[in-house]
Amino acid sequence: MIALRAKSVTFETTYVNLREKPDWFLKISPHGKVPVLQVDDEILFESNAIAEYLDETVEPRMHPADLITRARHRAWTDFVPDFSSGLSGVYYAKTKEASDAAMEMAHKRLERIAYALEHHAEPGPYFGGDKLCLVDCAYAPFFQRFLMADDLLGTKLLDEYPSVKAWAEALMAHPAVDGSVADVFPAEFAANLERRGTYAATLMQQAAE
Repeated sequence: MIALRAKSVTFETTYVNLREKPDWFLKISPHGKVPVLQVDDEILFESNAIAEYLDETVEPRMHPADLITRARHRAWTDFVPDFSSGLSGVYYAKTKEASDAAMEMAHKRLERIAYALEHHAEPGPYFGGDKLCLVDCAYAPFFQRFLMADDLLGTKLLDEYPSVKAWAEALMAHPAVDGSVADVFPAEFAANLERRGTYAATLMQQAAE
């Protein structure tokens, strides 16, 4: 979604309830995950593969032209699953104790990202410099979710990593990221925290009371 918006591609969006996946969706998504991109009669799946396709077919290019730099960008995009699980462990924890324990892994993941920003990124505000790149597109959704959850948890985790915090704030302010989710997403995200019985949902209920 973010890459499509950044490239000003005209597209239509169909939202899917992943708790009750329709048959038509399972037929086109081999892993049962979103996003899925339909191009004419062809179906593409997995975020990185879709982003790479878009970058190779639609200007402006978001991957760097230099081959070494591009390979490094791809390597940091491959780190996204580890990064996202490190942060989600904090806000999906069911107790305060479990959330606090998950912070150790979150710190390790953020230390790696701080290293990436220091050694492999261009001078900001984005990973590739003054324009959004595919690394930004890959990380932005997970920063978005963590920051929403941290409004409840109050860990202020990113405060300990100024370069990462500055990057996350720049991403959240970018037009391609801001508004890249449905208007109902915050409510759906909160409902997901509640369904999972998370500590964050407990704080949310206490705040409502």
